[in-house]
Amino acid sequence: MKKLVTVLTFILASQSLFFAQTADEIIDKHLQAIGGKEKLKNLNSVVMEGKVNAQGMEFPMNTTIVNKKGFRLEFSVMGMDAWIVMRPDSGWSFMPFQGQTKPEAIPADQLKESVDRLDLSTDLCDYKLKGHTVEYLGMDDVEGTDCHKLKLVSKNGKLTYYLIDPKTYYIVKTISKEKAGGKEFDAETKFSNYKEVEGGYVFPHTIESGQGPLEIVKITINGKVDDSKFLLKS
Repeated sequence: MKKLVTVLTFILASQSLFFAQTADEIIDKHLQAIGGKEKLKNLNSVVMEGKVNAQGMEFPMNTTIVNKKGFRLEFSVMGMDAWIVMRPDSGWSFMPFQGQTKPEAIPADQLKESVDRLDLSTDLCDYKLKGHTVEYLGMDDVEGTDCHKLKLVSKNGKLTYYLIDPKTYYIVKTISKEKAGGKEFDAETKFSNYKEVEGGYVFPHTIESGQGPLEIVKITINGKVDDSKFLLKS
């Protein structure tokens, strides 16, 4: 019996080591597919200009991110300008079409879960150094394609699943645990139409989530962004 327990322990340990290595290999191939680890670590700013089609309407949506400093999302609905701003220590949103008459602070718990958006190298790059954990969960189906499934728990406790195409090693879908109104729900986002942009980086140009597909029409890499972009203003 003692020998059997030893063998089983060895097998389980070997499986754990295999999955850990597999997760790292998948991540390395993914990072290489979108430009390479060193390039990602040299990303200082990204500005994405796009448009969303939802409920028969089309409206512009622009995103500006300065690495680890600031995030700003701007869009216009029915002639009303809305925005979300986040910095490492604070954030605000202004949604006039939801009845807001002035900017409101982003709740601390929501800000804590969202602050990783400021990391342009992505959570998967150097995830161990960042305090995140990743587990390989095998293959999972995404619209008829078996994809690698990774489970990432950030240092702040946020859970995200990544579905990665085994041929291209692009992320085709993420599932994140989100909170709103005191309730937790799964937020799914799909990524497609990957294209190379300036500097040899590869970005998805079609992003689908709850509000409708976002089509990216222009991406500017490492351009100058004024710090005032991330100040509280209407």
